[in-house]
Amino acid sequence: MHIIDRRLNPGGKSFANRQRFLRRARAQVRRAVREASSTRSIKDAGKGGEISIPAGGVHEPFLHRSRQGGVRDYLLPGNKKYIEGDTIPRPDQQGGQGSKASDSGEGEDEFRFALSDEEYLDLYLEDLELPDLAKRQIAGAQSVQWRQAGYSTAGPPSRISVPRTLRNSMSRRIALRRPKPEEIAAIEAAIAEAAAAGETDRLVTLRADLERAQKRTKLIPYIDPVDVRYRRLESNPKPIAKAVMFCLMDVSGSMNEHMKDLAKRFYSLLYLFLNRRYDHVDVVFIRHTHEAQEVDEQTFFYSRETGGTVVSTALFKMAEIIRDRYPVNDWNIYAAQASDGDNTSSDNAVVLAQLRDVILPICQYYAYVEVGMDDEDDNQPGGGEPSTNLWRAYRRVSVDAPFAMRKVRHRRDIYPVFRELFSRRPEGVTAEGA
Repeated sequence: MHIIDRRLNPGGKSFANRQRFLRRARAQVRRAVREASSTRSIKDAGKGGEISIPAGGVHEPFLHRSRQGGVRDYLLPGNKKYIEGDTIPRPDQQGGQGSKASDSGEGEDEFRFALSDEEYLDLYLEDLELPDLAKRQIAGAQSVQWRQAGYSTAGPPSRISVPRTLRNSMSRRIALRRPKPEEIAAIEAAIAEAAAAGETDRLVTLRADLERAQKRTKLIPYIDPVDVRYRRLESNPKPIAKAVMFCLMDVSGSMNEHMKDLAKRFYSLLYLFLNRRYDHVDVVFIRHTHEAQEVDEQTFFYSRETGGTVVSTALFKMAEIIRDRYPVNDWNIYAAQASDGDNTSSDNAVVLAQLRDVILPICQYYAYVEVGMDDEDDNQPGGGEPSTNLWRAYRRVSVDAPFAMRKVRHRRDIYPVFRELFSRRPEGVTAEGA
């Protein structure tokens, strides 16, 4: 017997129902969101939409009779085989209730569910964070933290403290000796007993006691305005972790359209993640060829400027901006660099020195993503020397440094690589270079 509630939702109930479904099928929905992300365009990266999940994970619960014991009466329409009193064999219990297609072609479609932008982003960016977000300050904080600071005799109704109010009420009633209901009931029972026994003198006394107790009950209310207490809250400045993310992208002539598209997709996902998860993160965009310049978001993603390749210019520009605008003692500094790995040979030593001596000592985390063509050899560790000179230079960075490097060859690799670089980790653990 299936029980399905088809009633229309009252006002405000639809959201609760959606959240209840998402909690029940969260694993399937999360997997579908991550699979859909690999085929989306940049402009649709943070938008909701329909996703498909296996129908087996969203079956509605149902009730059925136990097969053990009980007496049942069946009405079998069109029955020509059995008469009353015949014994019907128990149905075979082997097999399940699967919905996969059989050899006759029967089956069940996948379940399609529409996610809002908010729901999609929550699942899309779940379990991601900036590593080692440690430096916090109070000066200039824009948010406050409210905490309870005792009780007050005035306040809005929403802050009434019921436990403290009842406690005060009980203390007052005990101090003023307000008669309890049990005491009044005992006097009334004694009056009835005295009336039945014809004890006139005792009856007069008991009635006077009852009148006095009832009068005191009216004069001493159960709850008096003097008993009411309100929770008092006070605000304290909340330490805010301020962070800046430097996005360094190679736009030289060696970066073809496929490589630039991969880099832009990675940075679009990073930008979406930062804006969604953090309120106090600055993003600085730096493009470089043989020279580097800080640009705005529009220029960073859509400008067609090109030229030679000198990677160290981007690192020098980053260090210059940090000195001018982001004091190291107050800001958590992060950087994400995307390049095809091609660099002027004479510049590699300069890049490595600048990274080791200047950038990494002041960075919380530095991620390098190398983009390439689909048919290129990945050259993973143990499988030969990496093909790019910049990758070889970065491999010489100390393993203890807050530095990670990954390769991306196809758009489907962007989200998995991004999760590897920014997934939540235990304290003190960082992403190791690939």
